[in-house]
Amino acid sequence: MGDYVLFEMWSGYRDTVISRHDFYVEQAQARLFSQFNNIENESENYAETWLEKNSNRFNPDRHDPGEFEEQAYDESIGFYDLLSGLRDTTRLAVTAGMFHEWDKQLRVWLAAQIQHWRRGQAAQDAIWNANFSDLMDLLEGYGWSFRNQDFHKKLDTLRLVVNAYKHGLGAAFSALRLSNPEYFDTKIQDSLGTPFEYQRLDHTHLKVSDEQFRIFAEAIRTFWVTVPETLSESQVIYTPKWIAKAFRSDEKQNSENA
Repeated sequence: MGDYVLFEMWSGYRDTVISRHDFYVEQAQARLFSQFNNIENESENYAETWLEKNSNRFNPDRHDPGEFEEQAYDESIGFYDLLSGLRDTTRLAVTAGMFHEWDKQLRVWLAAQIQHWRRGQAAQDAIWNANFSDLMDLLEGYGWSFRNQDFHKKLDTLRLVVNAYKHGLGAAFSALRLSNPEYFDTKIQDSLGTPFEYQRLDHTHLKVSDEQFRIFAEAIRTFWVTVPETLSESQVIYTPKWIAKAFRSDEKQNSENA
């Protein structure tokens, strides 16, 4: 084989995707996650506000002050639960958005590089229709030992988290529950003692902490930093069947159009 460059990660594109990723992470933490830093205090203030708003309903001849205070406490607990749920949903949504942005940028790069040396729509469509494992096979087949990288496991776990969040009960949820139970509410896990009870965990218990988000974000950043500058013909180990089929389809179409 020659040494024709098949995939090139030129510095301008690498810098752009890393910069966009860093911006996404920093702004999500500053503008979204930070709003939930003091929900305990907000819940306490909610109880006081509730008492003030409902003071006109209090009749000392009929009501026990303790009952009103107890109701205010219950209202604050409900408010805290709602804020906690919103915080958890926000983290999951931002995590999913970060993954999908990485996924799209990877496909954009792969499709653009292939277009330089394989003319045709079938290969382009194949890149956009391929699943995560297919894309990893492509990178490995063309010379980058992606699955040997330290961040591969984190990206694969991120994929499972995002799919479990998006689809609910399904293959990703089942796999994640077995391989990474740390992404489910620990309080719920502690209350489910036996293996049978543990099966009661469902997608509503899925959680991503600030630290887990940070680890996922770092894995994506490391991916972009680590992508080889070039992958050449001499480095090709194998061509995955799914993309080889698309290449043949394009070759046939190009031959017919010649």
